[in-house]
Amino acid sequence: MIRILDASQTGALLKRRSTQLDAAEKEVRPILDAVRKRGDKALLEYARRFDGLDAKSVAVDEDRLEAAYRRVPPKFRAALGAASRNIRAYAKLQLPSARNMSAAPGLRLGQIVRPLDCVAAYIPGGRYPLPSTLLMSAIPAQIAGVPRILAACPRPDDAVLGTARFLKLSHVFQMGGAHAIAAFAYGTKTVPRADRIVGPGNRYVAAAKKLLAGEVGIDFVAGPTEILLIANSGDPRWIAADMLAQAEHDTVASAILLTTSRRLAVAVAGAIEKQLKTLPTAATARKAIDANSAIILVRSTEEAIEISNRFAPEHLSIPDAKSLPGVRHAGSVFLGPYSPEAAGDYASGPNHVLPTSGAARIRGGLSAADFVKVISVQKLSRSALERLAPAITTLARAEGLEAHARSVEVRLP
Repeated sequence: MIRILDASQTGALLKRRSTQLDAAEKEVRPILDAVRKRGDKALLEYARRFDGLDAKSVAVDEDRLEAAYRRVPPKFRAALGAASRNIRAYAKLQLPSARNMSAAPGLRLGQIVRPLDCVAAYIPGGRYPLPSTLLMSAIPAQIAGVPRILAACPRPDDAVLGTARFLKLSHVFQMGGAHAIAAFAYGTKTVPRADRIVGPGNRYVAAAKKLLAGEVGIDFVAGPTEILLIANSGDPRWIAADMLAQAEHDTVASAILLTTSRRLAVAVAGAIEKQLKTLPTAATARKAIDANSAIILVRSTEEAIEISNRFAPEHLSIPDAKSLPGVRHAGSVFLGPYSPEAAGDYASGPNHVLPTSGAARIRGGLSAADFVKVISVQKLSRSALERLAPAITTLARAEGLEAHARSVEVRLP
């Protein structure tokens, strides 16, 4: 049964366990090196060993994508349409725009926005197929104008392949794990080299992304998924359902409720037990609830918000907008009883590829802005350069960079 703890007992729980990437990195390094040196040959060896590939290439042809799309039910296609419309609309809001300004007479400053040339979306293929992750990864890149979007999944089912066809993706690969990340980072004869790799994965994927960051752009190194809820009242069944929705992802997932009400805490704990009895994914959810989750009794909503900020959760559920000004760190916020985290996972619009393990302290979720470069533009007139010359030459000479100073002075009388 889920633990009910006092706030003073939560230190160990809120201090996340290490993602144990050190051991994974040791296993991953030889795979990265093999793909870098031997390209497709090594990639095929690993895909056959780890992904069950029985084809001559990791590339999925368009006939297979088309056949998968025809096999998915009409209801699934309709769901793709509904979800994609909202994801596209929200991604457009996040896209930086070109701007210009006159900073001073003769000094024009601006920015232009250009998409990356090639990006790669990693779609896990473990316990569950995740076509929603393909929507969340590819659509913002499309909105950003990326001309080449790659996708990889180790064991793609019809839902994933059909979604790729729905999105009109033509570079889809059956490969996973560290070898897929290496192929995207280095490029092979079959797999184009990507500028950025996005999407969640297991610890081997996370370790590979961590090791290759700098060689290729990444979104973030993902850890176990998590939700933190703050509620002092409400329907215990709804809160329990939200916690189980997160717990069923993985045995290392965590679901935490902060509340001032012991009565609600007991009711939610009971509702979790009742719902677990009929939940098809109970084997996974039970382990996550027992090992990594808790209901924490706090003295006030303000204390709950402060604890949440220290935790910096991937998903944060709060009763209403009154507490929103106090929220400093969260991947995505869900307001009110009719905003379950599952809505954000699939169809409401904001991205579900979110920072975990405290990374919400430094960034938000995946967005269209991750797929573009903002390039500064500046134009100075002669008079503007004359006005700035004393500052430029003084700072340049303070740094010992005489040629910098002279490059200004040579233009002036």
